[in-house]
Amino acid sequence: MTGDRVAVDTAAVWPDDADEEGGYVANWFVREGATVEAGDVLCEIQVEKVSIDVTAPVDGELVEVTLPDDAEFRRGDPLGYLRPTAGSGR
Repeated sequence: MTGDRVAVDTAAVWPDDADEEGGYVANWFVREGATVEAGDVLCEIQVEKVSIDVTAPVDGELVEVTLPDDAEFRRGDPLGYLRPTAGSGR
């Protein structure tokens, strides 16, 4: 968490058997400024030859996409940031 923002990252969905330490963003389904609920699919990433959905960790607003479609990332890089709504547990 950075200030009042929560990072959207790959930690919860990273394949246990992935040999790669990175991948690329295949597609964002949610645009900056959109309101989401915890569990909503935000984007799809590609690691090795596997497509993985990345979901919102909390209810909130997507305030920043740091890695757009087709951007490469390393494991642990933030994909974007959410601003949690009141009562979302943060």
